[in-house]
Order: sequence, then structure tokens, then C-alpha cells
Amino acid sequence: MSASTNTSPDTRSSQQAVEACIERFHQTEERIQAFQWFDEERAREEARFQDQRTDAAPLAGLVIGIKDLIDTADAPATYGSPIYANHRPAKDALIVSRLRQAGAVPFGKTVTTEFALFNPPKTRNPWKLDRTPGGSSSGSAAAVAAGVVPVALGTQTAGSVIRPAAFCGIFGFKPSFDALPADGVKTISPSLDTVGLMARRIEDIQTVFDAVRSERPAHPTALPVSLNIAFMRTPWWSDITPDIRAHVEAAAQRLAAESTSFGVHESPYNTLFGELTTAQQALMGGEVLANLARERRDHAADISQVLSRYLDQVAQADPRNEAAARTTIERVKNDPDLIFGDAHLILSPSTLTEAPTRESTGDPLLCRAWTALGIPSINLPIGFGQDGLPIGLQLAARPGHDDLLLAAASRIAQHLGITTAPTPELKP
Repeated sequence: MSASTNTSPDTRSSQQAVEACIERFHQTEERIQAFQWFDEERAREEARFQDQRTDAAPLAGLVIGIKDLIDTADAPATYGSPIYANHRPAKDALIVSRLRQAGAVPFGKTVTTEFALFNPPKTRNPWKLDRTPGGSSSGSAAAVAAGVVPVALGTQTAGSVIRPAAFCGIFGFKPSFDALPADGVKTISPSLDTVGLMARRIEDIQTVFDAVRSERPAHPTALPVSLNIAFMRTPWWSDITPDIRAHVEAAAQRLAAESTSFGVHESPYNTLFGELTTAQQALMGGEVLANLARERRDHAADISQVLSRYLDQVAQADPRNEAAARTTIERVKNDPDLIFGDAHLILSPSTLTEAPTRESTGDPLLCRAWTALGIPSINLPIGFGQDGLPIGLQLAARPGHDDLLLAAASRIAQHLGITTAPTPELKP
């Protein structure tokens, strides 16, 4: 494995950081196709501007990829659809504005699947080019994994941060719902859409999150001396590939062996996890149908067969299913103990399989419940499966306990020896 050509915020100038990213972009882009739009001179111009600042900027020297679901005033926002091929937003999304204010340099627009849903995009997995990087934050995951940028923005409505992070072997953080602002992000499912971060190091996620988050919790939760971790196998344990099961079990056992720092027990709430997963699917289907109604009505010819079939399917659903789903989700939101018990964290696999071939983006099944609850979750890259592709472990914490989750994930990653994501051998 090769070393990344770029770094996280450090003593380098923004211009030096951008030049390193541009070099790596040219080495890898033809093969992985992670970007929907990129303008070298625009990136250089922004870097020069940031280097001329005289105030202290917490993200000085950081270059960050922006998912193409997110509005940018100086670049197109196509939302992965030909319907918006010529769309130029009037202003930045709030998250992009905050990144610029904090000193970061936006670096192009990374590929998203069509409206952040299921139609496979052009982007390839840097570990094996015939495999998907996952979706919908496909380009963001691939660009970070290939070492083009150290951090990228993603979004998650089902599993669109955690799954591609797992498939590409990087850290992916879905914060609590609305912990990062979604103003200026194309609305797909307003009850679920969540802006997230993908990076090669947890420290970089924490740094960016601190700089641009919506607000800090009134009473931050301190990291306990011993973390109580519930190991959730999920109702689909037998459907998960044996090598993923083995890696996740081995990680849980390693943590359990360090009894002064971690207490690990089996979660008894697999059935509820399944109910929340079903509820998420019903809620998402109803909201996607409503929010893409205009596109479906006026631009049917420009909608892919994959998306058209999905919209036709959810249009046939009983409206009572969505109401029942909201009831199920709200019940657990109001009492997180129903799923957490006395645990600080829930540990589970991130995906059912390693990255499949590019005919699909993989199944978000194991991420849906946490998205439904709006709780923070993170992917840790914990090894490789029999196909030589990355495997991910997912950690989830209670709503608003984002800082606890990031601190705990850092401790767990150090214990498992995975403080920096591996880099695939992508030759120029």
C-alpha cells in the first residue's frame, strides 16, 4: 500500500495542499472517476484567497471534496441527474459557506448517485475497479480512499456515508440528525437526510465537525473510563458473509479482552433493529416520492430505469405504512434505552458483503435503523475480506452523543491498530 499524497490540516499552506491534491487527482481520476466537476484554477484561486487571510482559521490548509448533492456558488450542482445538468446554484449551501469561513478549500464536486438513491454511477472502487465504491456518496468515498483529498462531504438518507466508507476502507461519520446543516442540500427525505464526513483519520473528522457543526451540546458527554458496548448481530447475521462476521467478531473479542477499557455484551434488541429498518424503508419511500414528484411528473424521460422502478414501487405502498413507521421511529427516539439498554455504544457490521460489482451500489440494510433514529454512527475500516476488499465495523451512539462517539471510536481504532485508513495501490 502506498502513502497518501496529501495530508490533513497542518503547517502547509492551502496552495501547497491544493497542488498535492491536484497532482493526485491527475494520477487517479481517469481510473476511478470520482469527480463530477473539477476546475484546477478555481481551486488554486480559493487556496490563494485562504492563504491571504490574517485571522486564525481552524481548517487552514484543509482541502475537502464536496458531494454533488450540495449547492456551490462557484460550481454546478447536478444532483447526479441530467435534469440538473446545467444547474448553477445562486449561493453556497450553508455547510460549504462554513467550510470556507473556517479556512477550508472546496475541491471540485464529487460524484453522487442520481438524487442520492440507487442508480449506480460512473465511479469505481479504488481497491478494485470492477467493484462499486458504494452509494450515494460514491465520489467522496473514492476520492478520500485514493488519497486525492483527506476529507470529503457526504450525505446519508439510508446508508450513503457508512456503506461507501466501508466499501472503500475509510472512516465515515454520520452525525446526529441536523448536527451539520442541510440548508442548500437537495432534499430527498427531510426526516432522514443527514450531512456527513468521510476521511482517512478520525482526528480530521473531529476537527472539521468542530469547525462547522450547527451547535455544541449544552452538556457534553465525557468519555467513560470503561465503555459499555452492545454487540448487535442484527436479524441478518446469517446473510452477512462469513469473513465479515469473522472480522467483526474478532474486533469485539479484542475489545472484550481489554476489560478495564471496554465491556462488551450481546445486544438483545435485534428484533427492534429489524422493525426500525422496515420503518426507515417505509418513511424514506413516502418522502422520496413526495420530494421528487415534480421531477417524476415533468422529466420522466430523464429519470433512470432504476429510479423509475423505485418510485413506481413506493407509489404503490399503503399510506398507512408511512404513518406506522413514524410511530415506531418516534417511540424509540423518545426512549433510546429501548435499543441501547445500558450501553454507551452499539457495535455491528457496516455492510452485508464486501463491495459488489458496479451493477449495484450495495445494500444499505445495516445502516437504515440508525438513520431512522437520527443518531450518530461511524464506520471503522477493520481489515479485508476474501476478495481483497475492505470490511467495515459500525459504531452507533445515542442522539446528540456525537463527541462521545468520535472519542470512543478513536480509542477503539487505536486499540484495533487502525488510526489511519489504508491506501490502495493506484498507479499513475
